[in-house]
Amino acid sequence: MTPDYLLRKISDTGITAEERLAALCEIRRLVDFGKIKKPEKTVFVNNHIHTCYSFSPYTPASAVYYAWQAGLQTAGIMDHDSVSGFREFIIAGRIMDMPVTCGFECRVNVNGTSLVGKKINNPDQKSCAYVAMHGIPHQNVGMVEDILKNLRYLRNVRNRKMIDNINGLVADYGIKIDFDNDVYPLSMGRLGGSVTERHVCMALTKKITGKYPDRKEALDFVDKLCGSRMSEKTREKLMTAPDNFYEYDILGVLKGHLVGKFYVDATDECMNIIEFTNLCKEVGAISAYAYLGDVGESPTGDKAAQKFEDDYIDELFGVLKECGFSAVTYMPSRNTKEQLARVIRMCNENGLFQISGEDINSPRQSFICQALADPAYAHLKTSTYALIGHEQAATVNIEDAMFSAKITAQYPDLDERTKVFAEIGGIN
Repeated sequence: MTPDYLLRKISDTGITAEERLAALCEIRRLVDFGKIKKPEKTVFVNNHIHTCYSFSPYTPASAVYYAWQAGLQTAGIMDHDSVSGFREFIIAGRIMDMPVTCGFECRVNVNGTSLVGKKINNPDQKSCAYVAMHGIPHQNVGMVEDILKNLRYLRNVRNRKMIDNINGLVADYGIKIDFDNDVYPLSMGRLGGSVTERHVCMALTKKITGKYPDRKEALDFVDKLCGSRMSEKTREKLMTAPDNFYEYDILGVLKGHLVGKFYVDATDECMNIIEFTNLCKEVGAISAYAYLGDVGESPTGDKAAQKFEDDYIDELFGVLKECGFSAVTYMPSRNTKEQLARVIRMCNENGLFQISGEDINSPRQSFICQALADPAYAHLKTSTYALIGHEQAATVNIEDAMFSAKITAQYPDLDERTKVFAEIGGIN
């Protein structure tokens, strides 16, 4: 079997995880025999890689492989409302001798806090925040899945309503989307994956590119649908995009500029923010708020310029402490140095663990965040290994989780605790 064949196989969502992992084992054998060159290891880590179990061109096996190929030291799976890719991701990490960590992200409502009525870190809805559960002990994945599968069901009820709204927008143009035939098959819903707004936008994208095979006509239609002309920079990017990037790039425009026209507020599928942090404590995982910060020009093209938490960040951190969060996760490439310096300072002042991760869900994105080469963010490598150490220790004994009562009493200083767990995680 050739390397190209094996690479296609580990990326194939139409076969089983076992078949993808078997192909990855063959890739590893070729690496060991020098048939595939080993990459040079970098200083970089990434704890926020989406897979096909939410929205991404990568299966868990291929995500680990391409993270390894990029020279990352570690990789972390982070799907929306799903833990179904964990097993494949963990085994893939073992095959490639790559330390990995597992978590998921979801939306929560902030009812009962002073954040009600504010735009937090969700571009589409006020009083609603994105949060992440990191480092889930492996023995408790089933407990988490029991909750998430119900949330995914409720999310699909809302997805169908959004499809109805889209069809109202495009009916006059001879386009119609069906959830069961056009959207659901793009997902891994049948195997415990989630169906997100990106799947909805991709289904619409495919209808647009099918109706308008000429790129100029397709982009003109996207402008008409969004109600504004995309920037010349974006238009040029889409006109010249490689075929495997093109639809993802259109999706990015729709995600940033059309979702507001068809979006239905997430309500029933959202845990309350305190319910979420309590669940993290119960399963021995690390609760993290996902800092977004005011956005100028979005690096991924899927967020319009707008304001988020920065105007009330002191209040935000107070609420995070009140709700029992253990960590804040942020993406260094997304923010200015001034924004990041403030977040780092406030995490230190409030005793919040810091987790980094670049949101990977498109083939255009690099697995590497070059900003992490800045010495100002060197601590994020240490915290990544601490996260891995936490997951390893808590999987053996939940009482040894990094934020358990036993461990926080033993190591009350967070910096010291982080170093201890980084050593457990194998930092070098």
